Amino acid sequence: MTDKYQEYKAYLEKTLSKKRFQHSLYVADEALKLARRFGADEEKCYIAGLLHDICKEISYDDQRELMSRSQFEISETELNAQKTYHGIAASVFINEEFGITDPEVLSAIRYHTVAKGGMSLIEKILYMADLISFDRVYKDVDYIRACTYEDIDRGMYEAMKFSVNYSVTHMRTIPKSTLDAYNEYTLIEIKRLADEN
Repeated sequence: MTDKYQEYKAYLEKTLSKKRFQHSLYVADEALKLARRFGADEEKCYIAGLLHDICKEISYDDQRELMSRSQFEISETELNAQKTYHGIAASVFINEEFGITDPEVLSAIRYHTVAKGGMSLIEKILYMADLISFDRVYKDVDYIRACTYEDIDRGMYEAMKFSVNYSVTHMRTIPKSTLDAYNEYTLIEIKRLADEN
């Protein structure tokens, strides 16, 4: 899983800070582990993990310029939240610069910051890999990591709960796609708990 992607890694190492580059490698490794755990396409998950933050450190103006060519719908809430730009911008950038056309990889990268309802397995894997990669050290990371490896939908529920709570406590707006995902995985978790009783 390594030699094939030297072009991508070389570009990331040249353009990202050392910390962001290392994070990208960790997320790629985590996505690969999750792909193996849940039977997803390993190559797609690894590439998505590697490239998800490729536009994170360019200017917001440059990110927005890339977003103007996105094939994905962009909500008004996202346009008013610069921290969500880089995923949308990255999906455009890797298509134009590296010729990556796989819709699952592009969509996983586009939604890795905000999630959405009806996510594919690869989209869920990238979302969770970014949240639980080796370098993450926030308070509940070990618990969320354990939930994810037990059942990825349970991991998504914990992740969406974490995300919504973070946005509320930091006075950030929440895109509709995030709320759609929160509602979906909350209902799945309610059903799981009911089935256990």
